[in-house]
Amino acid sequence: MSLLYRCIRGYSSTFRLKVENEHVWMDHMGNGGAFVLCCWHQQFFSAIRHFQNYRRYCPPLMISKSTDGEIIAGVARRTGWDPVRGSSSRGGKDALTAMIEKLKERKIAAHIVDGPRGPMGRIKPGVIRLAQLSGAAIVPFYTKADRAWYFNSWDRFMIPKPFSNVTIRFGDIFPVKQAMREEEFEQHRLDLEKIMLGGLLVC
Repeated sequence: MSLLYRCIRGYSSTFRLKVENEHVWMDHMGNGGAFVLCCWHQQFFSAIRHFQNYRRYCPPLMISKSTDGEIIAGVARRTGWDPVRGSSSRGGKDALTAMIEKLKERKIAAHIVDGPRGPMGRIKPGVIRLAQLSGAAIVPFYTKADRAWYFNSWDRFMIPKPFSNVTIRFGDIFPVKQAMREEEFEQHRLDLEKIMLGGLLVC
């Protein structure tokens, strides 16, 4: 796992990285705000290098209990993140409880909105529930590269090519009500999905 992490770091160091709109939510967090950073499964690889900058917060990240999830969790730990194991199909309730507790304490967490199995372009309710029960707001982020490979997978997983120009763009803060009816909850999910579909890469 250590070798894999070093390979990812070395490979990512070739990217010409640009980060946009980060200061908005970080300024709010400095004033006591709490945030869930979220992205599509397709795009998380491109952010690994930059997200090492948040290691001082030890942010929690929900990762499935699958074999692939074990690999991702190992990389996350070495990046300074705190993997919480579970998903909607296995161990999700306990994982969500742990995520809420850690988010309240550390003020920052991350969530992959359509993982680990999709379908592509559909936000699952977990990110809304996490924000609602923790009192946090959501900040979507998107990554793109001027040159990249796209896997023939359910999410068209993206890996930027070496020395490509990679952009991480944080979207606007998306507030989530703590007290809401079932139909309001679903509307929150649909609204976030509509916003984030604009950043999904269709190739």
